[in-house]
Amino acid sequence: MRRSANKRKMTLMQRKALMGYLFVMPFIIGFLTFFVYPLINSFIFSINRIELIEGGYRLIPILFANYYYALFVHPNFTRMLIESIQHMGQSIPSVVIFSLFAANILNQKFRGRFVARSIFFLPVILTSGIILAVERNDMLQNMVSIMADPESGIGGGLAQMGLGFRAVLMQSGLPQQLVLFVVAAIDQIYGIIVASGVQILVFLAGLQTIPPSLYEASNIEGATGWDNFWKITFPMISPLILVNTLYSVIDNFTHPDNQAMQLIRETSFIRIDYGLSATFAWIYFVAIFIILAIVMWIVSKAVFYQE
Repeated sequence: MRRSANKRKMTLMQRKALMGYLFVMPFIIGFLTFFVYPLINSFIFSINRIELIEGGYRLIPILFANYYYALFVHPNFTRMLIESIQHMGQSIPSVVIFSLFAANILNQKFRGRFVARSIFFLPVILTSGIILAVERNDMLQNMVSIMADPESGIGGGLAQMGLGFRAVLMQSGLPQQLVLFVVAAIDQIYGIIVASGVQILVFLAGLQTIPPSLYEASNIEGATGWDNFWKITFPMISPLILVNTLYSVIDNFTHPDNQAMQLIRETSFIRIDYGLSATFAWIYFVAIFIILAIVMWIVSKAVFYQE
């Protein structure tokens, strides 16, 4: 009997493993088919100087001269890379916190819930492809940016309001780092909402998988909504916090408005310096990989996996 049970158990484990392999197989095939060759080719470009000749190009080996130039000589790349990392560190916590907050609200039962969920997902559609380009060239949007300029009269008034709000928070006795975080989040509220559509859907799907019986048992024991959130909701949804954090980091680093991404495109397609552009891309890729590893190591410590 034990042997038959073990065989059944092994068979079930083998089925799960097979399903996992089949699930990742399209990604593996696509990676090997479409990404391996460009990756290898881009690294070859980064250690060569490319000269365009009739009918193609010629590679002149220079080893890691492009990497030295990018890190220690180029006037903007290192600064843009550091600024991108700093912007990521400021925006990602706001995006994840807002997404979780919005998903909790949208998970409640109220009239017009479907419309509200659609509204929160609209920024994902409106900031994709040609619509994003139209938004960038929108005259009204440019006027709003001009109005928000501190050098203008209206912008100066807004800046004074922001300084006043910051002064009120500072006098409240809150830690200075928390005050700076809240003020920065308020200044970037439009960008936070635009970047939170996918994360809200992921959190919302996770919230709907939590068994209602857990909340019913907790309410019988006299737990408050605050207790339910920290004792049930947060632990059960913590794996998705890790997923959304990693997704937000990648989305932030690959956003079209990212300065480092703009520099890479400009170097490649405007200055026609493919070798230096590939060097920028590889340094940027390594930086993103290291940051993802650090973020995953930190956030995974708070993740709760239900067995």
